[in-house]
Amino acid sequence: MQSKRNISILTDALTEKPSRGLRPLKKNSEGKYLSASLRLSNNNISDLYGLQRTVSHFLAEPSNLAWLDLSFNKITHIDQALCELHELRVLYLHGNNISVLSEVDTLAVLPHLHSITLHGNPVETNKTYRNRVIAALPRLKTMDFSGVTQQDRIMAKIWHGGNIRSGASKETAGSSSK
Repeated sequence: MQSKRNISILTDALTEKPSRGLRPLKKNSEGKYLSASLRLSNNNISDLYGLQRTVSHFLAEPSNLAWLDLSFNKITHIDQALCELHELRVLYLHGNNISVLSEVDTLAVLPHLHSITLHGNPVETNKTYRNRVIAALPRLKTMDFSGVTQQDRIMAKIWHGGNIRSGASKETAGSSSK
């Protein structure tokens, strides 16, 4: 639903009629869609203000949103609003402007998130990108449309462990010089 509409503010989507896909979308008696997915890709969305309102406007069971496509927008930050989507399993954020890799950590609270895309964002240029994301989201099965392997998990764990030790020794060194 709702792709390629030149939406720049999420609440602008409220006045749009969803695009028809291959299968007709079923609605309840209130005219809300009986779906667990929402596609807002290929727009000009820069922030997620109004996400809950938008999800509630379109979906009969907004708390069951499991698949959210926000790819190819102008999103610069991973907003806390995503963390309220407790049933989210698949999140597409590729092709945006996310540049702070540590923001991925906020998504760790999503208990069912098993697939994420972040490629095509400035964060992808960070040499620790894949390890960092897998360490932050240990339940991932796929990242950037590629399976997360046991080797990926081992490398992420090693990277994460080294990072913790490195941070702890920096803190120790900093406090001993005071």
